[in-house]
Amino acid sequence: MTDNIIIAGFGGQGILFAGKILAYTALVKGKQLSWLPSYGPEMRGGTANCHVIISDEPVASPIITEPNILISMNKPSLEKFENTVVSGGTIIYDKSLIDREVERDDVKVAAVEATGIATAEAKANMANMIMLGALIKATNVFTLDEIRAGVEKAVPPTKKDLVDYNMKLIERGYNL
Repeated sequence: MTDNIIIAGFGGQGILFAGKILAYTALVKGKQLSWLPSYGPEMRGGTANCHVIISDEPVASPIITEPNILISMNKPSLEKFENTVVSGGTIIYDKSLIDREVERDDVKVAAVEATGIATAEAKANMANMIMLGALIKATNVFTLDEIRAGVEKAVPPTKKDLVDYNMKLIERGYNL
């Protein structure tokens, strides 16, 4: 079993951190994995994406050309990666920031008001946690308990008080 996940959006949306949580969760579960971040020179406000491969087998290459899961947190990312998702795959997108629907009918789609909810409940830059919750619900790649272990590993020791806060938003996305 292998999941090829691309998380994409603008720098500053927590794209790489969301990918890091998935990678740490896979590590805790004893899975093989690859985490490959990519961002434009501007970072905050520029483009950012993260390739995460989670597998039962060794990962040969960190580059994903045909993801089975796409999280898109902005319109340019949806336009860039939508047609790369394999038939039968899953596209989760932030409909707070994307003013169009997925144009394919051969994939599972979850449209999530992530930025709107994060802005109302916390901060707009926490929409990534809501999207992770939606990912878990839509794909069953991990359970909430498993993702908590990844959050605990990914959050630096100086910010351990944020583990519960992140989990609250992940659970909010899961329950949408």
